[in-house]
Amino acid sequence: MGSISPVFGSIVPSPKQQTLASNYLAFNGGANDFAQQYLPEIYEQEVERYGNRTLSGFLRMVGAEMPMTSDQVIWSEQNRLHISYDNVNLVGPGAGTDIFNIPTNAGTIQNAIAPNDTIVVMNPATGVTIKGIVGAVAVQGNNTTNVTCYPFSLNSWDTLGIANNGLKLFVYGSLFAKGTGSGSFSIEPQFTQFSNQPIIIKDRYAINGSDMAQIGWVEVATEDGTSGYLWYLKSESETRLRFDDYLEMAMIEAEKATGAGGKSFAANSANVPGFTAAGGNAVAHGSEGLFAAIEARGNVFSGFAGATGISDFDSVLKNLDTQGAIEENMLFLNRDMDLEFDDMLAQISSGLSGGVAYGLFENSEDMALNLGFSGFRRGSYDFYKTSWKYLNDASTRGAVAVNNIDGVLVPAGTSTVYDQVLGTNIRRPFLHVRYRASQSDDRRYKNWVTGTAGGAFTSEIDEMVVNFLSERCLVVQAANNFVLFKN
Repeated sequence: MGSISPVFGSIVPSPKQQTLASNYLAFNGGANDFAQQYLPEIYEQEVERYGNRTLSGFLRMVGAEMPMTSDQVIWSEQNRLHISYDNVNLVGPGAGTDIFNIPTNAGTIQNAIAPNDTIVVMNPATGVTIKGIVGAVAVQGNNTTNVTCYPFSLNSWDTLGIANNGLKLFVYGSLFAKGTGSGSFSIEPQFTQFSNQPIIIKDRYAINGSDMAQIGWVEVATEDGTSGYLWYLKSESETRLRFDDYLEMAMIEAEKATGAGGKSFAANSANVPGFTAAGGNAVAHGSEGLFAAIEARGNVFSGFAGATGISDFDSVLKNLDTQGAIEENMLFLNRDMDLEFDDMLAQISSGLSGGVAYGLFENSEDMALNLGFSGFRRGSYDFYKTSWKYLNDASTRGAVAVNNIDGVLVPAGTSTVYDQVLGTNIRRPFLHVRYRASQSDDRRYKNWVTGTAGGAFTSEIDEMVVNFLSERCLVVQAANNFVLFKN
């Protein structure tokens, strides 16, 4: 008689109710076999433990994006209109001389003071101020210029209490005799040039074709609205969101590779994949981000203490007065600095009852509050304050107990710069991104799929690879109007 194996339907009884390998059908082996008999209570949706985890939005709020077609963006900023010099020294005080020595350099700082100019000389340490007229100007061989001046009083400069060095001198007009010419020379305007280079930012997500077809227990949902039971949807979406954040974070944190010596990046760039050693064609140059630009060309305020009064903030205003005096400014602060400002404003709230302004938001309080801003006025300036998530998030600069960056002040509006291509002055946002683009390739935000899964048929490999690329840099114009708050 024949036999069949295995015999289906045969069950070995057990003396008590117990889950055994012999009395239930096991779909797989492992510690979770219980799930095949006892249906677990599984929440189908993920818990958003960290809320909205994206950090981008800062640049979209305060700047703009514009294309460029070169490896370098160069812009020129106007210098000051009036003639003024710091660190001026009085030559030979007490000897009856009337000569001021001005630090100049033919390549950078040139003399713009002419005979017959009327001047003001100030001692920054004592506040002593004396006025006079220029008699002669003589360029020296040590990168300085001697300016012979005569005070309007009968006394010499030194007998009136002017210090010997560290003086400030500026021209306030001129004085000519009847029937004379108009002066010995004219003044040409000068521009100060700045530049930055774009960097290439990449990311990718890869998954094999089999896993793309795998259904999971948990319904995934993403910040951009994607949802479903395919886990790769979550992974691909998070890669995209992370790349979006990188585009902004790189513009904020980027630094140029300027280190010197054997440990500099330029000297060791060959150790990084894709780059060559110094002197090659593919040396990593880096780029200048927001923080680096303000540290190099802007204002840095250390140790702001709003809780002790408004004196610290007023010193910021006084410094803004000496720069462009931009009427509307935005404050992006970490939590500690945000609370410092709240304490400061609370102490003087009675004086600000009618001074709240929302000009940047079309005078709409609701619009400002919906975007997380609060507005206040101090002096002739309007400020819009908000807590900056990038400085608070534990995965970025909020992860340490002491963050050396407390916030930034960004002027609102546009600045006027000279465009060398157009040959004219143009207006640009103080803060904006330049991305690489031409008629043949737009590299602002490239996204493409390779492989044989997900609708792509570009290779023989059973996978889907989602690629991301952008080439961009940040332009910080008129950085002298920005303030970086540091502790």
